[in-house]
Amino acid sequence: MDRCGAWRVVNGPAVRRRIHWHRTYRIIRSIHPPVNLFEDIADPRDWEALVAVEAKTNPRIRLGVGDLGKVPAARRVSGPGASFVMAPFVHCSTMRSGRFSDGSYGIYYAGDSEEVALAETIHHHGKFMRATFEDSGWTADFRVLIGSIDRDLDDVSAVPDVLHPDDYTASQIEGSRLRAAGSDGLVWGSVRMPGRWCIGIFWPDVLPVPVQGRHYSYHWNGARVDYVRQHDTGRVLAVA
Repeated sequence: MDRCGAWRVVNGPAVRRRIHWHRTYRIIRSIHPPVNLFEDIADPRDWEALVAVEAKTNPRIRLGVGDLGKVPAARRVSGPGASFVMAPFVHCSTMRSGRFSDGSYGIYYAGDSEEVALAETIHHHGKFMRATFEDSGWTADFRVLIGSIDRDLDDVSAVPDVLHPDDYTASQIEGSRLRAAGSDGLVWGSVRMPGRWCIGIFWPDVLPVPVQGRHYSYHWNGARVDYVRQHDTGRVLAVA
């Protein structure tokens, strides 16, 4: 992939290799609330029972917790900040598919820099805004999650068609195949920022719990995201 974003086919199988990044960067909507169940010290194997009890007095509790059946008890994480890790796995939906999942299972996506995380989320936020015909303005607030990774992941950068900029057919097939084969996750060259790297993790226990970084707002001009604002510094940055 060149600096202009032109896409080309590179043939080859996925290659498993050790990925050790001191920092990973994931950007999510700021309205994402912590779920007390995940933050509590309760044994993850007891979560279904606890939710069933709580739901008797609070029917909406299941919506907040999500679908626990998506994650085996042995692969769940709990404790302070655990909601940040658990959320993409228990709140996945076939109505919100992604590059390496049809939405029937969750993936924790992150980049090797804050810039690539911005580039990836700006692209997808813009796609959503165009599809829903939203008015221009400062449309949404986001938060940065800073974590790390030290794991064997499958590098899919050379697998045919998985880095197509818009068609996720081949990448979803490859993601499903590798997950079923026991992969912990994937690594690939960013489609939105060539030269940088992204990861997609299949299970919560693969990752240490991240910490929260800065907050951003994205500005929509009716056609694309043209500015982002850093809440901590007040700086407004133009999007190229």
